[in-house]
Amino acid sequence: MNIKKSIVIRVRLAFLVICLFACAIVYKICVIQFADGDKWKAISKERRIYYKPVFATRGNIYSDNESILATSLPFYRVAFDPTIAETKVFNAGIDSLAMLLSRFYGDRSEDYYRRKIKNARLSGRQYIRLNSQQINYQDKKRMSKWPVFREGKNKGGVIFEKVEKRFKPFGMLAERTIGFINEDKNGAGLEYSFNGDLSGTDGEALFERIAGGSKPIYDGTEVEPQNGYDIKTTIDINLQDVAENALYKALEKTEAEYGTVILMEVKTGEIKAMANLGKTKGGYIEDYNYAVGAQGRTEPGSTFKLASMMALFEFAPHVNLTDTIDTGNGRYKIKNTYMTDAKHGGYGKITVQEVFEKSSNIGVAKLMEQHFGNNQQAYVDYLDKFGLGNTLGFQMDGEARPFIKHPQDRTWYGTTLTSMAIGYETKFSPLQTLALYNAVANNGKKIQPIIVKEIRKSDKVVQAFKTRTLVEKVCSDETLKKVKAMLEGVVEQGTAKSIKSDDYKIAGKTGTARKVKGGKYVREYSTSFAGYFPADNPKYSCIVIIDSPQGVNVYGSDVAAPVFKELADKAYARDLDMHKPLLARVTPNKNSMPQVSAGSLDDLSTICNRLGISSHPKTSDEEWVKVKPNMRSLDFIPNPVLEGRVPDVTGLTLRDALFILGNQRLKVNVQGVGKRVQKQSLEAGAPINKVQQITIVLS
Repeated sequence: MNIKKSIVIRVRLAFLVICLFACAIVYKICVIQFADGDKWKAISKERRIYYKPVFATRGNIYSDNESILATSLPFYRVAFDPTIAETKVFNAGIDSLAMLLSRFYGDRSEDYYRRKIKNARLSGRQYIRLNSQQINYQDKKRMSKWPVFREGKNKGGVIFEKVEKRFKPFGMLAERTIGFINEDKNGAGLEYSFNGDLSGTDGEALFERIAGGSKPIYDGTEVEPQNGYDIKTTIDINLQDVAENALYKALEKTEAEYGTVILMEVKTGEIKAMANLGKTKGGYIEDYNYAVGAQGRTEPGSTFKLASMMALFEFAPHVNLTDTIDTGNGRYKIKNTYMTDAKHGGYGKITVQEVFEKSSNIGVAKLMEQHFGNNQQAYVDYLDKFGLGNTLGFQMDGEARPFIKHPQDRTWYGTTLTSMAIGYETKFSPLQTLALYNAVANNGKKIQPIIVKEIRKSDKVVQAFKTRTLVEKVCSDETLKKVKAMLEGVVEQGTAKSIKSDDYKIAGKTGTARKVKGGKYVREYSTSFAGYFPADNPKYSCIVIIDSPQGVNVYGSDVAAPVFKELADKAYARDLDMHKPLLARVTPNKNSMPQVSAGSLDDLSTICNRLGISSHPKTSDEEWVKVKPNMRSLDFIPNPVLEGRVPDVTGLTLRDALFILGNQRLKVNVQGVGKRVQKQSLEAGAPINKVQQITIVLS
């Protein structure tokens, strides 16, 4: 066989193999397309169609007077299905639509948007996101009137994807207490602790995967989301503001590391203010809840002497406040260490009352040695009886566990008893310390502090919270009488006499504890003041902690006590009990019409219908109206919201006002406390500049 013939045979064989392979491919395509077509179409559809969650609207967080502390406002992303619109509608409107998009977003040219939409339509793409920028509700309404878009979702193809943002009307106020929750469901504060109630139940809708993303399919199987519940807290906005301002000034003055303030109602356990400020490069911010969490759990120092004296009087009721004890020259040897008093040269012989008033470490140590030296377990048992060994079961996550040593512990030394008695070798959070002082103010009943009063759905209370009793009686009435006298003496003539008030009596105790660094006590201090007021009829208990203040005067009486006094003055001045006689003189008018000034036409019409009140809308086109009482009926007067003009939000609720002003791109500053807007800084109807702020005053 010659070479030419061999090559021809090989070429023919190769050609034959290729033909057979091609025929096999054609055969397989036919099998897939026709014989197994239904099977693969079903699989394709199954993988292309999927359910996607529709997120619920998160509930609001309210203060004690129902001012909004946190709410969710709606925003939107604009997407588009360019294949839906009819050719005539699309061709007639695409140029104008591209021009409007370019002018609105200001990031791309008119030609860019025209080409993007046309190319998507030609390629059959059923979903494109026109811009990642979020728009507000007012912009959404305006866009809905644009060419092509005005045909709606089903005929025009426009898709407004709702996105909600958390908004805090009072800015940074109580920021860490309100807290946050991120996409991974991690967070802090009330947002995190009550996330299960606030978040609601997400719904779901059917979506189709298409080139460039996905689009919703409205086939009637979608499940509506159940919006989250609202929570009503015990926080008083005014007192919270005073607490934060007073704390901030003290921290800034002393250049301290951090500070915390807690104000609580004695009888109810309701926390009216909880401020936490930590030092950063930019100043002091609420970066951690020192009042409750582990980072705020420290050796309490002299504020713990209250517990020691309570244990003493319970164990040895014959000890009187007038009994004397020799504190010597201010230096006392215990085992192989020395304990000192703040006064150089010592206090000498003083009464038990003065031991507490002057915060004599030596005096307390000698009393402990004298009565508990041979029965140290009894001292610890009394601390457990006071409930100091257990957590409070606080409503917010992250409560620190208290730490108390026991004689059986390996770290219990010969000096531990006297060291614990003056507030060392034991650790508590500020809230746990305050709970003991509150128990004394509450005639011995130790109660659980609370910060959330109600969980609500609209105006319906789903769950109400009341404080529960932790210890029915922490000590005897005789012991209470003695420790109350000592606490009052601290302010009358003791270490905190600088905050003595002529208007009301304060009872409390200063604290100054050295800090531990590298396993050794250093000359850095955690200062504190804990107490209650008015002392003769306690309404509030309060604790102030300021950690690591700098300067010469770094004691609790110099740093923490003045913050207590500033907050106490404000709280006492606005005590509601003082105004009850005036309120009792007011006779309600049962025949008066509801006090409504303005609102949403739909909402007000619904309310009037349910209450059987006659109402007369002057328009059906405007979303917002003013209310004018007319004999036994209400007239609804149009209150239009015009693009580029300052809206009139007087009479509206805070949430409605924020909604309208936010849609007009106005920066809002909220002042005052109340449910409705009394006045606004910008005149209604005035032109809106590109960057402008409006102040609204609540009443």
